[in-house]
Amino acid sequence: MQFKDYYEALGVESSAGEAEIKTAYRRLARKYHPDVSKEAGAEEKFKAVNEAYEALRDPQKRAAYDRLRARGYRPGDDVQPPPAGFGGGGGGYEGNVDFEEIFAGGGAGGGFSDFFESMFGRGRGGAGAGAGPQRSRPAPPRGDTRAKLAISLETVYEGGKVRIGINGKTLDVRVPKGIKPGQLIRLTGQGEHGDLLLEMEYAAHPQFEVDGRNVVHVLPLSPWEAALGAAVSVPTLGGPVELKIPPNSEAGRKLRLRGRGLPGAPPGDQIVELEILAPKPETTAQRSAYQALRDAFEEDGRRS
Repeated sequence: MQFKDYYEALGVESSAGEAEIKTAYRRLARKYHPDVSKEAGAEEKFKAVNEAYEALRDPQKRAAYDRLRARGYRPGDDVQPPPAGFGGGGGGYEGNVDFEEIFAGGGAGGGFSDFFESMFGRGRGGAGAGAGPQRSRPAPPRGDTRAKLAISLETVYEGGKVRIGINGKTLDVRVPKGIKPGQLIRLTGQGEHGDLLLEMEYAAHPQFEVDGRNVVHVLPLSPWEAALGAAVSVPTLGGPVELKIPPNSEAGRKLRLRGRGLPGAPPGDQIVELEILAPKPETTAQRSAYQALRDAFEEDGRRS
């Protein structure tokens, strides 16, 4: 099993804060998303970016990973599971918690590497919020097995079945439409000595963030689209829709797509936050266009 440098995958320093990590993830996920990118190897890069973000977005996962990285491991180095120094002192996972984490196949949360699963899943002490608080939970009755199941937002939106592997078995789990984080699904007789209790959590998504029943999408616009207005295609969990951008829109403006959030009574909305990106001038004609724009707006745009 080879060590993976998650900071390198996101293009950030190990000292990067939560906001910087999230920004890097959004940028790279958009760049390599299989539905958008035509670049060779984009799908593998997309998976690598998702895995890195899943490891670094959670403080406990990141702390455990940082302890391992501090021992001098670098990409390509062999690491035998469980990684040396992973458990024991310094608050590492010790393998005696009640929960483990499972990632459903497909979506942003699936298909993680052996290295990731050795550290954070498949019964090696849980993941994410699993290590600390989960130790204090009372033991489930009758020897039931508890696990967390990270599901994609598409599964939450549509409902349906996800396939998981646990305790050497492959199981199809029916996930109700609109299920909330923290809700439990009981699979009778599928635990080691009783039932299997699956606690739902949402996997990181490259295009959306969750705010209650609402979902938030950051939409990049060109300066002329923001200034003049435009009709642009916007991804939603139910498929792309056309959104009208009002003229004179500024960065940070939020537009609402009613009923396009997570299912519920009532359903949530999708909040579209505008982000204005200026393309880099790469030709003489493009540089001339920027110079003409500068000359046309003599007033300092920062003052206005």
